[in-house]
Amino acid sequence: MKLIKYLFYLMIIVLIISLIINGYMIKSTYKNIKNEYNSDYILVLGASVKGNKPSLMLKDRLDKAIELYTGNNKIIVSGDHQDDDYDEVTIMKNYLVENNVLEEDIILDEYGISTYDSIYRLKNKLNIDKCVIITQKYHLYRSIYIAKSLDVSAVGVPAVDIKYRGQKVRDVREYLARVKDFFKVMIKPNSKYD
Repeated sequence: MKLIKYLFYLMIIVLIISLIINGYMIKSTYKNIKNEYNSDYILVLGASVKGNKPSLMLKDRLDKAIELYTGNNKIIVSGDHQDDDYDEVTIMKNYLVENNVLEEDIILDEYGISTYDSIYRLKNKLNIDKCVIITQKYHLYRSIYIAKSLDVSAVGVPAVDIKYRGQKVRDVREYLARVKDFFKVMIKPNSKYD
């Protein structure tokens, strides 16, 4: 009986800590979210693709990048291309080119397999320390928090604000990911493909 009681208290403590971390992450970054912003570099975080097309969520991110593209800035597409059967970055690049972004203004990061890895690689592999990050608003809080922790000056510009299919699952996943990355940025490990 005592074990159950201790486990219950432990669960309550973990829940309270995770609520505090989520609240802190949102509160410390929300002022860095703008509706538009000019920058030399625009980082578009990857999302799933369907065949050779971006998913709706990814398309919305790319469309926002196209809006911010001036011809005098670069768009970095960071996503998963760990094997030949799945290639987010080439699909992202092709979509941008089809929509009048010059190919020489697109930088590919094929090893952005997580938000942390994308931003770590931006700073440590591409030597970029100032950018606009484009993703959905719920994801921007964590993205900006990671950027600040890695000494990247970042402003977040949200893609169109709609509810996507499966959003409740994404919200829970993001809640947990904020807790994970809160501790991860304290350690600052290298990206998986360093």
